[in-house]
Amino acid sequence: MATVSIPLLLAEVTGGARRAEVEGSTLAEIIRALDEIHPGIEARIRDGDKLRPTLAFTVDGKIAAAGLATPVGPDSEVCMLPSFGGG
Repeated sequence: MATVSIPLLLAEVTGGARRAEVEGSTLAEIIRALDEIHPGIEARIRDGDKLRPTLAFTVDGKIAAAGLATPVGPDSEVCMLPSFGGG
């Protein structure tokens, strides 16, 4: 199962959980599986068929450049990172 690190900004949806182990072969499947454990998290992460711009994702330390289609291995580490704005 992939291990997912969940940022503090989603703690209200996860009941404070900051990590989860879920199955899925793409980022979309991982997010769907997270929503089964923590209902409502998918709506906070996705905007239709895209990821919300408020979060960035990495899979095994690399930016999830393919978005929801990014491959995820059975032992992958998926991190959700809050996006930072600036100017």
